[in-house]
Amino acid sequence: MAPHQRPRTERGTVLPSPVVILSVIAVAMAAFAFVATQGSEPTEREITPAAREAVPDQEPEVEESEPAKPKPTKKPAPAIKRGEVYVEVYNNSSVTGLAGRVAQRATGAGWQVVGEDNWYGTVPATTVYHPPKLERAAKLLALDLGIDRTLQATGAMKLDRLTLILTGELD
Repeated sequence: MAPHQRPRTERGTVLPSPVVILSVIAVAMAAFAFVATQGSEPTEREITPAAREAVPDQEPEVEESEPAKPKPTKKPAPAIKRGEVYVEVYNNSSVTGLAGRVAQRATGAGWQVVGEDNWYGTVPATTVYHPPKLERAAKLLALDLGIDRTLQATGAMKLDRLTLILTGELD
C-alpha cells in the first residue's frame, strides 16, 4: 500500500441524487392524482352561442340560473379627418416637380399639405412615414395615393405629421 493511501475502514451508503428523488416523488403524485380522479364526472358544460335567431312574437328564453351579462361594446376608432392631419411631401427622385404634383393630389383628396421639398438621403421605395399616433392616417394617405409602404417616422422627421417621401412617379 502506498504511504499516502489510507485503508478503507469506513463503510457508508450512497444516497440517490436529488433528481432521482424528485422523479420518484413526481411519479407518485401523478399516480395519486390518477387514482383520485377516477370515477368523477367530467366538469364540462355546454356553451351556447350568445346570438340566437329571433322568432317573431316570442320572447327569448333566459335561464334563471345564469344572470344576464351585458354585451361588451367596443368603441369604433374615430374617423380620420384628412384636413386635420399635416402632411409633408418630399421628392427623393430625379423627376422634377414630383413633390409639387403629388402634394396637389394629396390636397385634392382632402389632406392638409404643409410643405414640399427635396429629400436628401436614401429611401428604397416611396413611403409614408408616421409617428405612432398617426399610423391609421398614414395607411389612409397611402391608400388614397396608391402607395404600398408605410413605416414609423425616424431621424429628423417631425412627430406631429405624416412625411411622404417619393422615389418615383405614382401610378
